[in-house]
Amino acid sequence: MAISELQVAPYGSWKSPITSELIVAGSVGLGTVVLDGEDIYWSESRPNEGGRNVIVQRTPDGQIRDVTPAPFNVRTRAHEYGGGAFLVVDGTVYFSNFANQRLYRQIPGQAPEPLTPEVAYRYADGLVDRDRNRFICVREDHTLTESEIINTLVSINLADGSEQAILATGKDFYASPRLSPDGKQLAWICWNHPLMPWDGTELWVADVLADGSLGEVHQVAGGLEESIFQPEWSPDGVLYLISDRSGWWNLYRWLPEPPLFKGGQGRPDDSDAEAYGWLEPVCPMEAEFGLPQWVFGMTTYAFESSGQILCTYTEAGESHIASLDTATGKLSPLSLPYFRSGSIQAAPGVLVLGAGSPIQPGAIVRVDLATQTLEVLRRASELVIDEAYLSVPEAIAFPTENGLTAYGYFYPPKNGAFTAPENERPPLLVKSHGGPTAATSAAFSLSIQYWTSRGIGVLDVNYGGSTGYGRAYRERLKGQWGIVDVDDCANGAKYLVALGSVDGDRLVISGGSAGGYTTLCALTFRDTFKAGASYYGVSDLAALATDTHKFESRYLDSLIGPYPEQEDLYRERSPIYATDLLSCPVIFFQGDEDKVVPPSQSELMVNALRSKKLPVAYVLFQGEQHGFRKAENIKSALDGELFFYSRVFGFELADPVPSLAIENL
Repeated sequence: MAISELQVAPYGSWKSPITSELIVAGSVGLGTVVLDGEDIYWSESRPNEGGRNVIVQRTPDGQIRDVTPAPFNVRTRAHEYGGGAFLVVDGTVYFSNFANQRLYRQIPGQAPEPLTPEVAYRYADGLVDRDRNRFICVREDHTLTESEIINTLVSINLADGSEQAILATGKDFYASPRLSPDGKQLAWICWNHPLMPWDGTELWVADVLADGSLGEVHQVAGGLEESIFQPEWSPDGVLYLISDRSGWWNLYRWLPEPPLFKGGQGRPDDSDAEAYGWLEPVCPMEAEFGLPQWVFGMTTYAFESSGQILCTYTEAGESHIASLDTATGKLSPLSLPYFRSGSIQAAPGVLVLGAGSPIQPGAIVRVDLATQTLEVLRRASELVIDEAYLSVPEAIAFPTENGLTAYGYFYPPKNGAFTAPENERPPLLVKSHGGPTAATSAAFSLSIQYWTSRGIGVLDVNYGGSTGYGRAYRERLKGQWGIVDVDDCANGAKYLVALGSVDGDRLVISGGSAGGYTTLCALTFRDTFKAGASYYGVSDLAALATDTHKFESRYLDSLIGPYPEQEDLYRERSPIYATDLLSCPVIFFQGDEDKVVPPSQSELMVNALRSKKLPVAYVLFQGEQHGFRKAENIKSALDGELFFYSRVFGFELADPVPSLAIENL
């Protein structure tokens, strides 16, 4: 369509083909990828089935079928966030069922059968020890009180699932049990409160004795200020891992015996020695090969063979997929139109991964390494949208407090059929990601395009504390949550206003969970934004510190300070105690079964706004936990947020959306 044919309409009032109905109608969440011989498996979260998680199989002849029968829902609640909920060995599927958290075994052609008894245990991150006919995994014991949850590594006899032996105990958390190819050694990660896995973890290795118990255990890496991620044994029995000891999550391999210096002379000095063995960097560089371990089973590299690793990494905020020669350390980027957005697996000559792209829906893709040809096995959405309606993100760096730089992705408004009146600047929606130790990426998001195709710009911020920029950037948030993140979101918006890219009088901010806290802080303690939306956001830090699950129960020690020793600081940083500073409209979305951020967190803030007679809306979704999984609720939240802004800023919507009650408007 030529420019002369464009319709003129105010920003926010453009008619868009990207409706909430289309977003949820055919969309699925693509999760863990598993290879079993030539068969490829992955998990799908389906909003149209109430958020049920289903395992899908793709056979070598290209046939794709659901493996998980209804009503089974493949999801574990270990650490509440889950992950590592299934694996497949010789066609047999082992999975955690959400409803009762029992482990099930599903033999090909048969219905799933319970493997473990009805006890208040949660299981994750499992493997099958073939030689001993047992299942090894993380177990979270909820048989006592909520304050006495016990995490261990256990083995489960596959002949009798009720027989469970504890292999490792005594630490607050365990993850990533990995058995060597010969079955003679077990490696795992563990850590203690108040550390989170991106702060400091330990990597341990033990011999597996003839009776299946563990012999003497050895710590081979990690500590209070070193984060270990994804230990994996190579096909020839070498233990690889990712460590941030250099300030960057890089690949290393563990050498039980002292290595020789290059040239064959001498040995490393004592500074290179570990408690047991040595770590050798494989490909040192200022790039991030690791991720914050929010869920079990996360992967960023896989072995094609003993000599070749397929890996993904982030450098200067950009994601890459590459081949790594384990002998030379040479990194060779693959020429693919995707980057990693999910798990990665490999087999000889083959790469399979969850992939992202700025202009295509996420997908499970298979790459033939010999020809570098790519096959899309499953897309997150089959919706085909004219690129004339798609906004391509621009990676931006902008100045922030203390002479530092922060980062984000700016999506300008884009619609092939509309333009705005001359001299009008678009509203800007600033998105604050959750975590807060996490990151946003340039991966295609229909929910972002929902806004930009209607004439609303989006800035997705990687504020200080985000991952992908090294440990120093990640640690900017230590003791500074509610300050650094808020300043970076505000400064990103101001930067775009100064460029003339957006309207400084129509700046809004939205975020979920920890991003909801940043949103509420920005609306309360700064005057940059004129409205906002909080999705299950934190309003009272003390309440979060005393009323959340074990995994995050000491998270705030590093983000704010120890509680109750620094109770005054918790109160000072909590929006609920500073509502006298809040003078703009806010909409809240909340799940009534949320155990991470309970509904009381949102309701405290809603009641405060009501008492101040400020415009406020509160939407409570029945049966939702931390994050919305049901199609009707995802749709309602998206449309509800748009409706809220249209009423606040007075622009007409091209298409009607369901109205919702806005008090005090």
